[in-house]
Amino acid sequence: MNEATVVKPRTGSESIRLSAEDVIAVMELLKGSNSVELKLMVEYPVRATIRHLGFDPVEAQPRQVYFFDTPDLALNKAGVIVRARRRPGGKGDTVVKLRPVDPATLSDELRRDEAVKTEVDVMPGGYVCSTSVKGRCDSAEVVDVCSGEKPLSSIFTQKQRDFYAAHAPAGISMDELVPLGPTFLLLAKQQPKHFDRVVVVELWMYPDGSRVLEISTKGAPGEAFQLAANFRALLMDSGIPIERSSSAKTGSALSFFSKQLKSEVAHRSGNAKARKAIPVA
Repeated sequence: MNEATVVKPRTGSESIRLSAEDVIAVMELLKGSNSVELKLMVEYPVRATIRHLGFDPVEAQPRQVYFFDTPDLALNKAGVIVRARRRPGGKGDTVVKLRPVDPATLSDELRRDEAVKTEVDVMPGGYVCSTSVKGRCDSAEVVDVCSGEKPLSSIFTQKQRDFYAAHAPAGISMDELVPLGPTFLLLAKQQPKHFDRVVVVELWMYPDGSRVLEISTKGAPGEAFQLAANFRALLMDSGIPIERSSSAKTGSALSFFSKQLKSEVAHRSGNAKARKAIPVA
């Protein structure tokens, strides 16, 4: 794995801007990528963010997201993400993602496949390159696999299953994974005034009331740095602070539901022990 494949967001007093070395590394990653996505996790009040961008909150669309992993998040630790998402109208989609990844290590077959996307995500102070294999399914099928009525592998394509097998930790089959979720989110997609492309705002809401808000936009690899300058200008003109954040939507969801699952298992175990301790008359 190329050391330049990923740079974790910086903490403390370090600059939110990429260093010269980081910029060079990003340029190398972009050469083998299909797109670049600029992301900002926002601690700013949600309503103010939406209003300053000129978005209409009524136009936000609901999504329900499930991640699949082992209870101790073995996949996440290996950089593998398995996800299914439900949308209105009975639609759904799936993805198997690997990150970080060095595009130079990908086969020509993967590079040519329209279902495969390699993308560089850039956020304040950091970046990561990932490769995703996407698929489609019905919304009801996602419910079926999460309830155990169907095996998880049934909603993923052969290409996705092969990609999973190539990168998941040895000995962990896809059908052994447990659902972590659902996470409910609202997605607003709109082109702000004086900006030349669509901006996406996602509000992820967890059962305990916590929230993660992300603002993002995408472009072609060759326009990454001009897009970054324009996106930064949009955020500043909208009064939205450009700050580092310790939150991330995928990481937050996995962490939350992993802890919830462990708590439920411990609770069931405790109840079972208590039942065994009851004397039989």
